[in-house]
Amino acid sequence: MAEPVRLTLATGADETAVDQTQDLLQTLWEQAPDVGDLDRIRLETAVAEVIGNIAKHTRRLDPPGSDSRRVHVTVWCSDEEVGAEFVDNGLPVAIDLSDVTMPDPDLDAESGRGLALALAAVDQLDYERLSGRNHWRLSCRRGGA
Repeated sequence: MAEPVRLTLATGADETAVDQTQDLLQTLWEQAPDVGDLDRIRLETAVAEVIGNIAKHTRRLDPPGSDSRRVHVTVWCSDEEVGAEFVDNGLPVAIDLSDVTMPDPDLDAESGRGLALALAAVDQLDYERLSGRNHWRLSCRRGGA
C-alpha cells in the first residue's frame, strides 16, 4: 500500500450509525484490498461491538425523539495497522477496560459480551473522556493475531 487510507463519517448516534459504519468499513476494504481476511474480521468484530454500544447506550437518558446525540467515526489502514476511532457526545461511560471479562458461559446473559469480544479481537482498545466527549480508539497490527 503506497498511501495510508483514512475515511470518516459523522452521523446520529443511533441504529443507523451501525449500518453506516459497516458501509464505511466496506469502502475501506475496497480502497485497501491487500488487507488480509483475519485483519478485516478482527477489526470488524471490534468495530461492530463498539458502535453497537454507542448506538444502544449513548441516548439512554435523552428525552424520546431527541436527535442531539452524534458520533464521528474514523477508520484507517496503513502498512502497519488497521484501526478505528469513535467520538460521541453521549454521557460519560463508567468503565475500566482492564476489568472487562466475558460473562459466565453458564449464565444466559443477553449482554455484557460486546466489549470483551472487542478487547479479544484487537491489539489495542482505549477509552477516555475528553472535552465532554467519549473517545474510543482501537487498532490491530496487520498480520497479527
